[in-house]
Amino acid sequence: MNAAPVIKHIAVRSAITKSNLPVADYSVNPYTGCTHACKYCYASFMKRFTRHTEPWGTFLDIKDWPEIKHPEKYAGKELFFGSVTDPYNPEEAVYERTRSLLLQLKGCAAKISIATKSDLVLRDLDIIRSFPNARVSWSINTLDNRFQQDMDKAVSIDRRLTAMETFYRAGVRTTCFISPIFPGITDVEAIIKRAQNQCHLIWLENLNLRGSYKPVIMDYIEKNYPDLLPLYQSIYADGDRSYWELLEAKLQAFTADIGLDYATNDDSMNRPFDAPPVVVNYFYHEQIKKSAWRKHLTIGSTV
Repeated sequence: MNAAPVIKHIAVRSAITKSNLPVADYSVNPYTGCTHACKYCYASFMKRFTRHTEPWGTFLDIKDWPEIKHPEKYAGKELFFGSVTDPYNPEEAVYERTRSLLLQLKGCAAKISIATKSDLVLRDLDIIRSFPNARVSWSINTLDNRFQQDMDKAVSIDRRLTAMETFYRAGVRTTCFISPIFPGITDVEAIIKRAQNQCHLIWLENLNLRGSYKPVIMDYIEKNYPDLLPLYQSIYADGDRSYWELLEAKLQAFTADIGLDYATNDDSMNRPFDAPPVVVNYFYHEQIKKSAWRKHLTIGSTV
């Protein structure tokens, strides 16, 4: 049995910070850490800025902040919930930090985007849809329950897809974030087919391996998918991009066949709410300068 996570409260001035992300004016993180414990989590770098010695995924700091006195200052601004934590991690059901923040911001006309792996977000559907052009995205990189359970402690893929459909039917813009794509494992085409009638945008992001989780993933591949180990070594040791180039060509042809628009590094197409989703490839997003992103991206108001 897994040990309970280490949980503590910390006092902060705000859970909203100016963002360096190209897709938002502000990052919103009501927690530090995340108990979904994704093996590939890029946000594990946050340990450098905490005093935690526990492994990533085994601790969670609950942020306590003063009531927002002038929420109207965020009017028209883009607020991204979940840049380095899942705002709907399991503990949110108890501590309601994300819900509290949404209630404090309600009516301020901010544009919000929420990224999660949870269906707990359903609890706040009525609040979320009160924001103009709100958008909620779910990370889904497999339809295989066993692989999902190997990679994270979040709710099942079926529960994520059901939550996505509920928001979609309720009139909230939704995104299927196919990320990270594991070479030779993630069936991108199958996920697109499964989600295309309940989302407005499909983002594609490749698996990047760096830092402390690189050996974790490589060891997992060696143990569970030994036939794929040479492929992973060519990509993540030798820097070979040919797999991604071939996959991109394949997906361009596939989306054309099923009647979906396909774009690279740009989700700025304005589409009616009931239009089919746009598939956007962010395989090479690390090469994009912030100024270029800002020109094209407006969270929640486009797709």
